[in-house]
Amino acid sequence: MEKIRRTKVVDLLKREDFGAMVNVKGWVRTRRGSKQVNFIALNDGSTINNVQIVVDLANFSEELLKDITTGACLSVNGVLTESVGSGQKAEIQASEIEVLGACDNTYPLQKKGHSMEFLREIAHLRPRTNTFGAVYRIRHNMAIAIHQFFHEKGFFYFHTPIITASDCEGAGQMFQVTTKNLYDLKKDENGSIIYDDDFFGKQASLTVSGQLEGELAATALGAIYTFGPTFRAENSNTPRHLAEFWMVEPEVAFADLTDLMELEEEFIKHCVKWALDNCRDDLEFLNKMVDKGLIERLQKVVDTEFVRLPYTEGIKILEEAVAKGHKFEFPVYWGCDLASEHERYLVEEHFQKPVIMTDYPKEIKAFYMKQNADGKTVQGTDVLFPQIGEIIGGSVREENYDKLMARIQELHIPMKDMWWYLDTRKYGTCPHAGFGLGFERLLLFVTGMANIRDVIPFPRTPRNAEF
Repeated sequence: MEKIRRTKVVDLLKREDFGAMVNVKGWVRTRRGSKQVNFIALNDGSTINNVQIVVDLANFSEELLKDITTGACLSVNGVLTESVGSGQKAEIQASEIEVLGACDNTYPLQKKGHSMEFLREIAHLRPRTNTFGAVYRIRHNMAIAIHQFFHEKGFFYFHTPIITASDCEGAGQMFQVTTKNLYDLKKDENGSIIYDDDFFGKQASLTVSGQLEGELAATALGAIYTFGPTFRAENSNTPRHLAEFWMVEPEVAFADLTDLMELEEEFIKHCVKWALDNCRDDLEFLNKMVDKGLIERLQKVVDTEFVRLPYTEGIKILEEAVAKGHKFEFPVYWGCDLASEHERYLVEEHFQKPVIMTDYPKEIKAFYMKQNADGKTVQGTDVLFPQIGEIIGGSVREENYDKLMARIQELHIPMKDMWWYLDTRKYGTCPHAGFGLGFERLLLFVTGMANIRDVIPFPRTPRNAEF
């Protein structure tokens, strides 16, 4: 086969130099046609759109043609011609075809609709479907948007450890990291495991959050963000929970509650606008096939001012809804941790726009949140979105050593894990604030997908660590 430089399909479909000899490589999506001429839809992953290859059957051997099946990988040389069919302006009249990889009829992605559940069972092949190609291209674009946003604001990307000995959110949901032989554990006279001979010489786990280390960095570099994998050993089999997920966590010195809410709103609008500007083809496909209201909802978030709502007022609104006959599965009262049905009522029905909720009761929030003068509430902020509920959780951090210490003792958090964190309050403490955004929750919103397992390539959930 004559060597012509390969053109990616995304670039080829923009070309207008008809008559040029071109080469494309990719996988067969479909093949149809008559006895004289066949049409092959070829896709190489660079775009949702396929390029049409027109094959005059008289010019190719039976032997070759029988290998051109759905899923087969081809290299095609041919003439770039103006497409007469609707949809695209360019197609290729094939002069040479080479089958780089044949694909037999056991290939599970034959031309028909597949359920998301079935595709999860073949997660190693699902990137080749239109839907997952679109989702993963958008995932990449959202990562780029995040880095660009913070870089342009002068934040520094700070890498926090994946293996850690501290539990940021409270006990019991951590995956242990060990080199010990689990069949033969050394224990002391109280039955506790002895970690002397373990790799780190102490109990170690996978991180649940980079926040605490991020706070240290913010008190030195001013404004930082982390963006990496985090792990939660929660036995949550819901469409919104993963055991391994990615988290974006900025932390900013000298920021107060107003600064924090402005940053949250600006950040999420930047990401959504980036998707609208840079992922149009993929969004239009998802809008058509997955969620008919997707693009309209994304545009609305970019154009709308987010509501600022104190928790106490939010509870009043929900109690009034109950009084008027609205049925919630979970009870509403001051002090309750809002369920996603409550969050979605406020966002979708009451305000019909995103809500940043603030000033939560301290009992339902983490120990590090700054306490308000009322002694009852803390300066936490949750950004609530249509269809998913909470997408961002953040707070102003308690910078006062004595108040933080009192809270740690109240909650019986072991001091051996906390001394280094408390040092930031002892040595030149400063006001600071930050938030955490679950990257996959953002992707659920931007893609319109219904299940968080379908926006990460290989989902890790209870009883599932395949591939």
